[in-house]
Amino acid sequence: STGVANSSLPAELDVLWMAQIEIGIESTAAIWQDAVYVGGLDEKLYAFDFDSGVSRWTYSATGEIKSSPLVFEKTVFFGDGNGVFHAVDAQTGKALWTFQTDGEIVSSANATGGRVLFGSYDQFLYCLESDSGSLLWKIETDGYVHGMPAIAQAHTLIAGCDGLLRVIDIASGKEQSQIELGAYVGASAAVHQTRVYVGTYESQVLCIDLNAKEIAWRYEHPQRKFPYFASPSTTLDRVIVAGRDKMVHALDPDTGDVLWTYTSRSRFEASPVVVGDRVFAGTMDGKIVALNLETGESDWEFVTGSGFIASPSVAGERLIIGTTDGTLYCFGKAVE
Repeated sequence: STGVANSSLPAELDVLWMAQIEIGIESTAAIWQDAVYVGGLDEKLYAFDFDSGVSRWTYSATGEIKSSPLVFEKTVFFGDGNGVFHAVDAQTGKALWTFQTDGEIVSSANATGGRVLFGSYDQFLYCLESDSGSLLWKIETDGYVHGMPAIAQAHTLIAGCDGLLRVIDIASGKEQSQIELGAYVGASAAVHQTRVYVGTYESQVLCIDLNAKEIAWRYEHPQRKFPYFASPSTTLDRVIVAGRDKMVHALDPDTGDVLWTYTSRSRFEASPVVVGDRVFAGTMDGKIVALNLETGESDWEFVTGSGFIASPSVAGERLIIGTTDGTLYCFGKAVE
């Protein structure tokens, strides 16, 4: 959960295919083997062919899907707006099991060692057995659990609407520590080694030292005061965060000093993704930009005409992203 892609992308990107969903897409696509999985606000999970964009199957959930799907052990995991968490066979689209919570699920799932973790608006963090859906443990927080639980070795970390970063032992479900953040957090935390980076509703980006159990630094833009709903991306020498202030900020991970900013005409709701030496981010007015990681200068952009709440997904030298009007784009290098 660092927001850095494992794949590279060509310098110039062409639209290879587009697929249409009835209503809208707020869910970040998952790419596994030769398929793309994405949830729609029409209460359906879709599987598309990675090469062609042709529909493989659709699965009907019980509510809007804002949670981004996770593929783990040949299974697609996601939650819906009716509080149901689903496990679906990634190859066939058949339901394997469901688990009911008492609040909307916007949190994306994370998984490790046969366990799947997710949060609900019923204020609980859940840990289920991934193959059966049996509840292993749940832990109550004091607010909505909106972001994806981060995993750091044997622990899961959640920063929530209760203004706390909680560190929880995955095996037992016991809370090891909690760190006061001083503000609501809606996005997922990014973990890099022993540090956690998170943006807050109070216009700040925080760096938390897990060993010292304290905030190492805070960054706040001197003029622009807007909440951060997008998760940071972290590399060895950059923390990248995009916000409703219409800016992408590159910060020094050790000090929180600003290295560069990029200003757009529209706000960023979606988390940026680092691909090689570029940062890809989508705006609410429908533009995808590729920024130079060193300088923050734009070197590629594409205008769709519909906004982005979903983040880009990158694999196999392709970038896949869905828009709020329900169009799923696949970018790559067209074969001459």
